[in-house]
Amino acid sequence: MLMKTTPPSQDLTDEGTPVSVKIRERLVMARKRFHANDNIAEFIEPGEMEKLLDEVEVKMQGVLDSMVIDTVGDHNTGNTARRVAKMYLKEVFNGRYVTAPTITEFPNAEHLNELMIVGPITVRSACSHHFCPVIGKIWIGVLPNEHTNVIGLSKYARLAEWVMGRPQIQEEAVVQLADLIMEKTQPDGLAIVMEASHYCMAWRGVKDMDSKMINSVMRGVFLKDSTLRREFLALIPRKG
Repeated sequence: MLMKTTPPSQDLTDEGTPVSVKIRERLVMARKRFHANDNIAEFIEPGEMEKLLDEVEVKMQGVLDSMVIDTVGDHNTGNTARRVAKMYLKEVFNGRYVTAPTITEFPNAEHLNELMIVGPITVRSACSHHFCPVIGKIWIGVLPNEHTNVIGLSKYARLAEWVMGRPQIQEEAVVQLADLIMEKTQPDGLAIVMEASHYCMAWRGVKDMDSKMINSVMRGVFLKDSTLRREFLALIPRKG
C-alpha cells in the first residue's frame, strides 16, 4: 500500500531557512526599517542570536576564502571568521541586537532647574560606509524642569553606548541619542556635542590622522536661548 507523502517544503515548513531570512521576514511583515543604525532586537527570538552568529561565521569564512587567505595553513587566521562574527554581533554592533538598557528614572523632587553637563563620555562606533572605527567623546547638557525625570550619570553613558553600538554616520547618531534622552527625561532643553576621529579618513582614503569631526544637536531652550547655548559650549572642556 502506497503512503501519501507531503512535499518537504510543506512538511518541514521553514526548516533549513537561514535565521537571517526569518528575522528579515518579520521586519518586512511589520513594515519596520532595518537600516544599519536601527535596533531590531524585538524581532529576534530566543536562541536566534547564536544561530545568527553561526551564519555570519560561515559568510565571513567565505569572505576570507575569496580574499585568498589560507585559514587552514595560517595559524593566525584559523579562527578569524568566528572571532569577527562574534565581534560584530556581540560587541561593536551589539546596539542593533539587544534591547535598550534599563534606565531607572527618579522624579525631580528638588525641582532642579539649573544646567547640568555630563561628559566627556568616550564612545566607539563604526562608519556605515566602510565599517571603520569611529572613536570620540560626547558632552551632554540638560536643563531640567520640575517634571523632568532624573537619571543617574552613568545611564547617559549606557544610552550613548547602546546608540553608538551600530554602524553609523556621526550626524545621525547624535540625533538618535538626543531623541532617546528627550524621550527618557523630558527636559526643557538638551544639548549634545560629539567630537570624533573617523578611521575611514585616517586608515584609508586621504589617510589624515589628525582631522576630527565635531557636530552638535540642540533641543528646546538651547535653540531659543543663545546665552544658555554659549554657557554650555564654554563649559565643555573640549579644547583641553
